[in-house]
Amino acid sequence: MSSFTRHVFFCLRSNVFSCLAVGGLIVLAALTVAGPSLAPYDAFQCVDDAIMLPPSLAHLCGTDQVGRDVFSRILTACRLDMSIALSAVGLSLVAGTLIGAFAGYYGRLFDSLVSRLVDTIMAFPLFVLAMAIVASLGNSVANIVYATAIINLPFYIRVARAEVSVRRNSQFVEAALISGNSGPRIIFRHLLPNIIPTIMVQASLNLGWAILNAAGLSFIGLGVRPPDAEWGIMVAEGAQYIVSGEWWIALFPGIALMLTVLCFNFLGDALRDIFDPRRRA
Repeated sequence: MSSFTRHVFFCLRSNVFSCLAVGGLIVLAALTVAGPSLAPYDAFQCVDDAIMLPPSLAHLCGTDQVGRDVFSRILTACRLDMSIALSAVGLSLVAGTLIGAFAGYYGRLFDSLVSRLVDTIMAFPLFVLAMAIVASLGNSVANIVYATAIINLPFYIRVARAEVSVRRNSQFVEAALISGNSGPRIIFRHLLPNIIPTIMVQASLNLGWAILNAAGLSFIGLGVRPPDAEWGIMVAEGAQYIVSGEWWIALFPGIALMLTVLCFNFLGDALRDIFDPRRRA
């Protein structure tokens, strides 16, 4: 077993929340791949005789206003929510890291232009900006991914720019320059591998926020359209029935959303501990 592997196990053992995050990540991955096939009922089938049934052994999370099984819809929605979050964070991670790395390495005019772009995006409330993008382009899944990626872009640009700016005058970069390496080669071969741990910590935090953003857009009617199974839609549909006593329609999708976001936040803490050089002493 390598020293890094032992260090990973040590960090996980020393923090119970890190273990919970890893376990939750495994569950989320399984549900993303096989969630619809694990559902006990068809998530889109409406049953007239099963409208507004409370939680029971037959329907663990009850049924909704048209007789659909809430538990089956929660399992099915996991794939869509995770797909949106992973796609959006993946796009913003790649684009933001590359833009920030080049801005941090070359500086000058390009750095100024990138800084003004980031300031422009951050000048707006990010959720309001996402609402504006989706409202102008249309509330399709692809547009939700693009809007979420755009509002996540400044985080990666700033992190990559700061990390590269610190390292561009290091001795290993000067040695690479003396050896005849070009700027892009130095960025891709020497600088990016050194900032990947920091970027991964940021990505784990943004995954939870991306899921909340997609759910929030669906909650206000700008996200995924019914009858698709999505946690934000399910909470929005169930919110109007809480007053009349049908609390389970909104409660269980909300719990699924909360646990998923907590899982990614705890995962970010675990990654921070694993990649922190001070923890290896």
